[in-house]
Amino acid sequence: MNPTSIQSIVATEVVVPAKPGSLNSSDVLDKDKSFAKKFLTGESWTDFAIQPKWILQVTLRNGLTGIGETYRSASPEKLKEAIDGLVGKDILALNWRRLPVNDQRIYESFETAILDLLGKIVQVPIHQLLGGAYRDKIDCMGWTGRRNPEDAARKAYEAMQKGHKMFKFKCSDEDPVRLWTEAIRKKCGTGIRLILDPNQRWNDVATTLQLMDGVDEEIMYGLEDPIKHEDVEGFVALRKALKVPLFRHISLPYTQDIRDIIPCIKANSADGYNFNGSAYNSILLAEIAHLEGKSCWRGSEVDLGISETMGLHIAAASINCTIPSDLFGELVRVNDLITTGIRFEHGAAIVPQGPGLGTDLDLEAVSNYATGNIIKTEQS
Repeated sequence: MNPTSIQSIVATEVVVPAKPGSLNSSDVLDKDKSFAKKFLTGESWTDFAIQPKWILQVTLRNGLTGIGETYRSASPEKLKEAIDGLVGKDILALNWRRLPVNDQRIYESFETAILDLLGKIVQVPIHQLLGGAYRDKIDCMGWTGRRNPEDAARKAYEAMQKGHKMFKFKCSDEDPVRLWTEAIRKKCGTGIRLILDPNQRWNDVATTLQLMDGVDEEIMYGLEDPIKHEDVEGFVALRKALKVPLFRHISLPYTQDIRDIIPCIKANSADGYNFNGSAYNSILLAEIAHLEGKSCWRGSEVDLGISETMGLHIAAASINCTIPSDLFGELVRVNDLITTGIRFEHGAAIVPQGPGLGTDLDLEAVSNYATGNIIKTEQS
């Protein structure tokens, strides 16, 4: 057996809760049951952070171990299938751009672990394996779920005090976003700018224009996914009618297709993009957007430290990733499960320069948040 073949893979299920008050105002409940079911939020977003994740440890015959992290509520059956298919494989013989893992909710965990191992073998950070870094710091935005106006201002102010220059709010068509911007302007001045993200829940152009009426445009950075993705003509109409930039989220883990960017480009329907998904596909999306003359940012799902660190490498290697990224777990999660947490300076995260990911798994923390469910396959 080659020393770079996979001897064992262990997946440990963990649940890491959110910090108190970090997800949602207690008096703002979500009545949209279909949305809650799709995104696993619960009516007050409290379910969002308690969905389980799986932490991967991929060990080679030479003794090196790489680590990865799945998205929330990944299928253990599909995880076991992928693990069994990879154990015994030589990672130097794999196609790193197309690993033999089909499910997008677990794909990145294996990609991260294998690239972590490759980086350790050749002694370079992952962003070098992705083509090289364009920047060594990634501006990051703050984030929260739905809020009342007073809480919205408080959360934006907290993020501003930490050095973040942008803050993103989730919202529905029930939220008084004009009052949010008034309260934030009063407390923060122009010290922080906002992205509103309805997750397509403003439904149509008329509703969007109504809700945006009176919103403080000076502190708005942009509006992300107000209406249904398939309504490309609606996006075009909003770009013409609104005085703030319009952004489109392409999230590969939610089974969207990389080709979803094509109608956006053809119609010139967005001012920029939020991309999240596997590393090589995300960089491909960024390159396509760059050819279109548009910028992007790295998206996330309120992740833990492994995924967010991987996001830093992807953002660093994406030529046009110049909009503050959705890497804010330290504002939300009680623990990131890594030994060296992401270091922020004035709202920007420092891209690790060590081999592979540039951080290791905090085994004690993993043990503290483990549910007891473990999947393990080993080759003798």
